[in-house]
Amino acid sequence: MFRCAALGLLALTLLSTAQAQVPRLFPAHALRGEITGTAPPDVLLNGRPARLAPGARIRNQENRFDLISQIAGQKLVVNYTLEAGGMLLEIWILTPSEQANRPWPATREQAQTWTFDPIAQAWTRP
Repeated sequence: MFRCAALGLLALTLLSTAQAQVPRLFPAHALRGEITGTAPPDVLLNGRPARLAPGARIRNQENRFDLISQIAGQKLVVNYTLEAGGMLLEIWILTPSEQANRPWPATREQAQTWTFDPIAQAWTRP
């Protein structure tokens, strides 16, 4: 009985460690910015008012879903995507190592002129 419990605990530990080491893959149309949670569904994106789209998803640094209320009052560096109307659709709160991955476009114009390598998750300026 004790051996089964110990093996189960070991398996869970290894599984959680393996999941933490998998890098997140961001889409090529993801932009980088700074978000500040205000009154849901409103936020500040790069210091300007923005709004979350219906069904918007926020992923924390562990890649788990967060509610907008969990980031209220915090200023966070994020990658994000916009829906067709300009509202925030997907938000990834970045880890320090993801923040260090530079350059990353902050505007649609930059994303259209820079080159993206989806495997390396790296952008190259022209």
